[in-house]
Amino acid sequence: MKQYVIDQLRPEDYDRLKRYLDDRFAVSCFDGLYWVMLSDDLLDERQKAHKECQPHYFALELLPDRLSCELLVRTRERIRCDCIQYATEAQRNWLIQFIDAVLEKLAIMV
Repeated sequence: MKQYVIDQLRPEDYDRLKRYLDDRFAVSCFDGLYWVMLSDDLLDERQKAHKECQPHYFALELLPDRLSCELLVRTRERIRCDCIQYATEAQRNWLIQFIDAVLEKLAIMV
């Protein structure tokens, strides 16, 4: 799996990040797993055409020592579909910039 990983989180970093994610993003049935929705303008043509699969998400997994961000664009509506695919360059760049901005906002230095 391709991922963007922030590791070596300190306990206080984990706590701040968990509060932030809990307050802003959909939590899955698995503890520490969050869904970050992509805006429609980031979707590629196939994802835009699959209205029944929308919205599309990135999955983030927060563990006590790291944040792992899958670079796979998913839908919560289906397990398999050809619109579920690795992020385009624009989607990947958006996710990395998004995570970096959150870390900066929370003053988490990694």
